[in-house]
Amino acid sequence: MSIPFLDLRAINGRMHDEIQAAISRVLEAGWYIHGKEVTAFEQQFATWCGGGEVVGVGNGLDALVLALRAAGIGPGDEVIVPAHTFIATWLAVSAVGATPVAVDVHVDTYNLDASLIEAALTARTRAILVVHLYGQLADMDAICALAQTHTIAVIEDAAQAHGAELHGKPAGAWGLAGCFSFYPGKNLGALGDAGAVVTRDAGLARQIRLLGNYGSQKRYEHEVLGTNSRLDEMQAAILQVRLAHLAAHNAQRSELAARYLTRLAAVPQLGLPAVRDGMKPVWHLFVVRTTARAALQAWLQQHEVQTLVHYPCPPHLQPAYQGRIAPGAPVPVTEQLADQVLSLPMGPHLSLSQIDRVCDLIIQFFAGQS
Repeated sequence: MSIPFLDLRAINGRMHDEIQAAISRVLEAGWYIHGKEVTAFEQQFATWCGGGEVVGVGNGLDALVLALRAAGIGPGDEVIVPAHTFIATWLAVSAVGATPVAVDVHVDTYNLDASLIEAALTARTRAILVVHLYGQLADMDAICALAQTHTIAVIEDAAQAHGAELHGKPAGAWGLAGCFSFYPGKNLGALGDAGAVVTRDAGLARQIRLLGNYGSQKRYEHEVLGTNSRLDEMQAAILQVRLAHLAAHNAQRSELAARYLTRLAAVPQLGLPAVRDGMKPVWHLFVVRTTARAALQAWLQQHEVQTLVHYPCPPHLQPAYQGRIAPGAPVPVTEQLADQVLSLPMGPHLSLSQIDRVCDLIIQFFAGQS
């Protein structure tokens, strides 16, 4: 039994006719930028996110950059970021001329450790850029309370958390803005690059829309120095189809994750992701920890089970950031995770029997190690 980490052909194949109809609708309309498909998707996704206004943009990184720019964050400012995240989080801060300040994460949830943030604050701190990693929200109650005390903004990197909730409040609804990626492999994925920002601040939404459209609200009149980052009609039409299936797909992910957690609980050599009280994860990834990662990954590959590592090198150790950031507090958990995390197959393309096969192989591997 060959078990792929992700199979977009299988996932999208189930919606083939609906996606084809959406594509045909755009082709027949003959309108490809800033049309009714984008407007419809923005309204639908705003409802999904619990209200506010959604602005479609070109990709997830642009969503972060535009949200930071619209919030007035730039050169001389500092932004708190988790040390353990995909580099796009840090790149967005650097793109606006601000400085990313790394804070370590929890070993079991992989998300920002709120208890360490205050020590990292300075007079130049303007925002906390929170990442809801792997499909589970960070400790937003504590983070938002801290931000309010210090009068700094909270911006959510929700690129892996479409539909995740904490105490019934969805990702993207906690901070000044929530930034989403619709990269094809996300829980809500397009058939190319796409992204969006959700906010309840009408002025911020207007500024993001302005910045992403060449700084223009009226054709050939440019109010600010903008850029080109727009969600196109084709991707918006496809995303409407995918959004209609998102709740069902997230439910499938939850069922698969529950099987992993039940079956692998008896493997003491394996660290499993923790789910805090009040949390409703959407399991974009199912990430375990082991000091035998290389050997386990090779064993699973030998048995035709594909795994990946998210992420093998944290941003502060990447060549791109050498000499570009001031030394901060140690981030031992992040560096431990970089050596130990392993992402197991996860997604609506999988069956419970396939998850059982993965679990059987992992149990066999560790039994052979003892």
